[in-house]
Amino acid sequence: MSTPASLGYRMPAEWEPHRATWLTWPRRDGISFPDRYEAVPAIWANMALTLSEGEEVHINIFNDAVESEALAALKAVNAPVGSRIFLHRFPAYEPWCRDHGPIFVKKASGELAVVDWNYNAWGGKYPPCDLDDAVPQHVAKLLNLPLFQPGIVMEGGSIDPNGEGTLLTTESCLLNPNRNPHLSKAEIERYLCDYLGLSKILWLGEGIVGDDTDGHVDDLTRFVAPSTVVTIIEDDPADENYALLRENRRRLETMTTAKDEPLTVIDLPMPGRIEYEGQRLPASYANFYIGNKVVLLPVYRHPVNDEKARATLQKLFPTRRVVPIDGTELIWGLGSFHCITQQQPA
Repeated sequence: MSTPASLGYRMPAEWEPHRATWLTWPRRDGISFPDRYEAVPAIWANMALTLSEGEEVHINIFNDAVESEALAALKAVNAPVGSRIFLHRFPAYEPWCRDHGPIFVKKASGELAVVDWNYNAWGGKYPPCDLDDAVPQHVAKLLNLPLFQPGIVMEGGSIDPNGEGTLLTTESCLLNPNRNPHLSKAEIERYLCDYLGLSKILWLGEGIVGDDTDGHVDDLTRFVAPSTVVTIIEDDPADENYALLRENRRRLETMTTAKDEPLTVIDLPMPGRIEYEGQRLPASYANFYIGNKVVLLPVYRHPVNDEKARATLQKLFPTRRVVPIDGTELIWGLGSFHCITQQQPA
């Protein structure tokens, strides 16, 4: 079978133009926000409203009850449902669309296709996940797009491409035996290259403490231009994240892109230790989402670093408005704005 790369497809960078952003609306009965759900619908509604200024927003909906709740929340913020925001009855148990949603690839001619990786809820941690796993198939059918199914487990949050042949990922996630124990590192690289149109994979080490995904790269390091990355750094040597983040930064300093360009590495701070009921949560400013007109930045009520992170990203995205949104309630679900979004290229 021909692979997307052999047919001329590639996965665009997130900052390239979007037709839309895909979301999955959370369920009151889901497991992502135990005892903290009440604040969550407003976060989704405000996010959808903000993104709709620059692109369409498509939302996967579980059932009638979820649709009613979503419509009420969207109406409360005067969101343009039906003109810029669209609801689809594509059910998923949990709202992490970055990981279970469609991965779009694109030809130079503009033709799109969907890559449908297998999804096993981060190594089988949160069954069932069969409905979540089927979402890319629904989207491909709706949009009448070719569907490629590699047959291996992969999540969108575990990969970060620069759109020009290079991708960042982590050993702690992709080499974890709870994903694809039958594949070697080289074989995983081949799948990524064949299905996303890549020629070079850059490997970081471990993810941040509290990350139940086994170390998704979108909590660590993100491309913001073809040879520029931002990476999170912890300044407190006593913090559990200090050494592992320094090691990841050390690796970045030695890396080059597929075009043999050295990486420019820009530091983002960490927001300090955030806990709930004794559990450390994976709060990170790296989990931002790049829309057409805005960059959604999770902030965590830190008196200094919230603004430092905003200013850093605003300088890197001068044509977009960086929108700080309180992610304190959202992080109880162990993810943030990048984890719940998935871009559809224009």
